[in-house]
Order: sequence, then structure tokens, then C-alpha cells
Amino acid sequence: MEPNAGTQPAPVQWSAAALFLASSALLASNALLGRAAAETVPPVALAFWRWSVAFAIVLPFALPGLIAHRRRIAEIWPKLLLLGGLAMGICGANVYIGLGLTTATNTGLIYATSPVMIVLISAVMGLERVGARQAAGIVLAFVGVGVILARADLARLAALEINEGDLWILTGAVAWAVFTLLLRHWRLGLPTLTLFAANAAAGVIVLAPAYAWESLVAGRPAAFNADTAAAVGAVALFASVLSFLAYQQTIKTIGPVRAGAALYVMPLWTAALGALWLGEALRDYHLLGAALVLPGVALANWPAKSA
Repeated sequence: MEPNAGTQPAPVQWSAAALFLASSALLASNALLGRAAAETVPPVALAFWRWSVAFAIVLPFALPGLIAHRRRIAEIWPKLLLLGGLAMGICGANVYIGLGLTTATNTGLIYATSPVMIVLISAVMGLERVGARQAAGIVLAFVGVGVILARADLARLAALEINEGDLWILTGAVAWAVFTLLLRHWRLGLPTLTLFAANAAAGVIVLAPAYAWESLVAGRPAAFNADTAAAVGAVALFASVLSFLAYQQTIKTIGPVRAGAALYVMPLWTAALGALWLGEALRDYHLLGAALVLPGVALANWPAKSA
């Protein structure tokens, strides 16, 4: 019998805690790096090259699985394209568009509601029953999002004077919730790394037409220089590959329920590092929004019985 968390030696507990913190920081890195790159790389170009480079990084390790499961991949390719469009397209390009108009702190707090949206959409689709505790959590989280969108100003909310960037981020959070539900419901039968590589490739394919439009029609071609390479390399390595690997290892080490709490810690990283690195001001509506969003997410996703 494996020892539980309470009987693990101190070095194991410390290493698990360090892994958890690293995983949550890497999850937060996309908002921080995307905000830092907003003035350097056009949003669709950043998303396209992010996943192109991420696919190139994992390909040597994923290639055996891609070859072994090529028939299954061919069968489910339409589903993979939809998943790639949601996770790499909308959650990629839309978020980077939003980060050009809002802060990393806002992004982290709004994105933290994705688990709540998963519960809500599951209930609407009849996949999950929502109890009183979950309903209270959903209400709390969405009130918190309203506070952030309106900057704690009810008159602004009533007049629909909402930052456009925050709305772009909100669409990304909804798309991530739909992606997660589809991934869970479809049970595609691919190993984790193989699925990651296939999704990345599908995302690149979906993003290619939008990237061409941005470059040729909208007149916003990406400048291929050292700044662009650094921005793309950072989001590909830290926000994509290392984030994925760290989160998967966290799940293996402390289990999916505890690992999922990394999503709750992510906004704290974006707020702290956004202030220190990007010079973002921490406003009263951020604190009020966080005081509503984070408990709401926890309530909506707390397991029915403690492990």
C-alpha cells in the first residue's frame, strides 16, 4: 500500500509542494508572457508560432506514438481539428488579442473561472447535477467576474462599458471549458503525449488561415527578429511544453483533485508577477474580484467526499 500524503517523508512533501508551485506558475506564464509580447508580436502570429514551435519541441518524443496510433488519429481527425480550434485557436489567438487590451492580472482572474464554466456547461448539457454548494460557487465566481469586468462600478456594468480585452479573455475561458468537456466526453484513446502533439498540430492547421489573413489582409505581419524569436520561444517552451509536463507530473504526484487547485493559485502568480515584472497596479476591484472568484471556483469544484 502506498503511503498517503500525511505519512510521506518531509523531502517528498517538499518536492511535491515545489512541483505544485512550479506547475501553477507555468500555467500563469501564458498571460504574463503574452502581455509582455503584446507590443512585439501580432496575436494570431504569436499563437501560430507558439504551437508550431511547441509541436517541433515534442515531436521527437511523440513521434513513436503518432506513428503507432496513426489509424486512430486518422479516424478522429475532425474531432482533433475542433479541439485544436478551441484550445490552440480561440484559447490562443483570442487571449493574445485580449492581452493587448487588458492586464495579465485581469486575465488570470477571469481565466480562473474556467472550472466553474465546466460545471455549468455540464449541468446545462445534462452531464452533471449541480447541488446547492456548486450553485453557490457558480454565482460567487460569476459575480466576481462581473466585478472585474465592471471595475467594481455598477453604473459601468449597466451601461455595458466593459473593456473589450476582458471580453476576449472571457471567450478564451469559455472555449477552454468546452475543450475540456469534449476531451473528457469523447475519450479519444490516445496516450497523453501523443494527444498533446496531435492537438498542437491540429491547432497549427486551424490557425494557419487566420495567420495568413492577419499578415496579408489586416496588414500586421510578424517581424522576424530577436524580440519575436524570444517571445515565441518563451510561450512555446514555458507556457506550452513545460506547463503541460509539469501539470501532468503534478497529477501523478499528488492526484488530479489537488493538482487541479493549481488553477486557483494561477491568478495569484499573475497578480504578483504582473505587478513586479510588468508594473501592473493591483486595484481594489482585483482584490474584491479575487475574494469572490477563488472561493466560488473552489466551492463549484470541491469533491463531494474528501479523498
